[in-house]
Amino acid sequence: MTVAGQQAVRHRLSALPLTHSFADLPPAFYTRLQPTPLRAPYLVCASAPAAALIGLDPSEFDQPDFTDIFCGNHILPQSRPLSAVYSGHQFGVWAGQLGDGRAILLGEAGDGTQAQEIQLKGAGLTPYSRMGDGRAVLRSSIREYLCSEAMAGLGIPTSRALCVVGSDDLVMREQPETAAVATRLAPSFIRFGSFEHWFYHERPEELKILADYVIDRFYPDLRDAARPYHALLREVTRRTAHLMAQWQAVGFMHGVMNTDNMSILGLTIDYGPFGFMEAFDLNHICNHSDQGGRYAYAMQPQIGHWNCFALGQAMLPLIGSVDEVKAALAHYSEDYRLKLDALLHAKLGLRTTQEDDKTLIDAMFALMQATHVDFTLFFRHLCNLQMEQPTSDEPIRDLFIDRPAFDAWASQYRQRLRRENSQDKERQRAMQAVNPRYVLRNYLAQIAIEKAQSKDFSEIENLRKVLAHPFDEQPEHHHYAALPPDWANQLEVSCSS
Repeated sequence: MTVAGQQAVRHRLSALPLTHSFADLPPAFYTRLQPTPLRAPYLVCASAPAAALIGLDPSEFDQPDFTDIFCGNHILPQSRPLSAVYSGHQFGVWAGQLGDGRAILLGEAGDGTQAQEIQLKGAGLTPYSRMGDGRAVLRSSIREYLCSEAMAGLGIPTSRALCVVGSDDLVMREQPETAAVATRLAPSFIRFGSFEHWFYHERPEELKILADYVIDRFYPDLRDAARPYHALLREVTRRTAHLMAQWQAVGFMHGVMNTDNMSILGLTIDYGPFGFMEAFDLNHICNHSDQGGRYAYAMQPQIGHWNCFALGQAMLPLIGSVDEVKAALAHYSEDYRLKLDALLHAKLGLRTTQEDDKTLIDAMFALMQATHVDFTLFFRHLCNLQMEQPTSDEPIRDLFIDRPAFDAWASQYRQRLRRENSQDKERQRAMQAVNPRYVLRNYLAQIAIEKAQSKDFSEIENLRKVLAHPFDEQPEHHHYAALPPDWANQLEVSCSS
């Protein structure tokens, strides 16, 4: 069934058709278990666009059993709840066995490759919780909900968020916080670390079972390839390179790019201490826990490559030789460069590629770095620059302390536009379609969180609606596109997020 076809279906929750292909794998891949009940749950927010992906009628949000089902207090009869095992490298160090420490997979809804797995995050202790409590907190659950839906609005591959269910039960992080369960959707939550688990445990049979499952379910065209496992690694590497380029192009920083947080489908998953670039700094670190800066903005493409090498090592027993693994990984840098180059040309409204474009783009980023201009506002205001009207520069020029430096770069930019006979209105429309006006700034999420902590959930839905259409002007919502207030400089996010 196509996505359009799925969206035409509207199931009642009690009749939601669930299957569970991952539960059909051998028992070594997971532990079957029930979620831990959540006391006095209440619905915080729910996304109608996400519900459409699984054919769920949004009217079900108001039904009493909706909250019970999506906090884990009630299990649908056709569900087979489980938590998956995996391992991974964390901050570049082999961490051994990890697994779903607070996530429980209920099953999948939909047909074929369009099916979405339904996963509860924060549903209680599992055998993989290690020192954790198996719970999520309201703060981090709202952040994941909003960013999942915001990334979808930006057109970046991502898991989705169906809903957040809260409780007044307290859990301890840096301070006591209230518990919550976030329901996540994705075609699969299999990650690079899922493959590493079987490689490092010297279990080649399970490694092959996993690879065959991934190919058959998500990459069926690769089954007929001469070397299907080599082709799988090559395709995952390509998708990862493209994802890194898309992150960089919107100034998104994941914060914890461990191999257990890298999707085998090239999705953005496991939102924790993420951030969108504001005052531009190539070396910005969005994760307060990342004291070494391993996952700084400028490092993300390199770390994506490193993670693909870790996956390649794990798949070596299937592919057969180091040279074949290297061959599958060899195109990462070029895949990334070409994708980012295309995205940057689009952001600058350049229809053609010319010899000195790299010089212009490098000069732009050097200027942004030197002046710490706001990333999102710079590109959005640039859309309005006119070829023969320097006064059109005032909104973007006002972002710069060193205005003569901007004027010098803008002169080069205009010369480049003239060489391809760029037309203002046409270019403006094209640029506004790729340069968002709205992103999920940390302070916007914080305002929504603080209101939610007082049981006012309205700002979550307001933000979700705005971020679902980030390229539209939405003049009634321009305050969501403003520079962050001074108090936002004090906000920090960490791995506890």
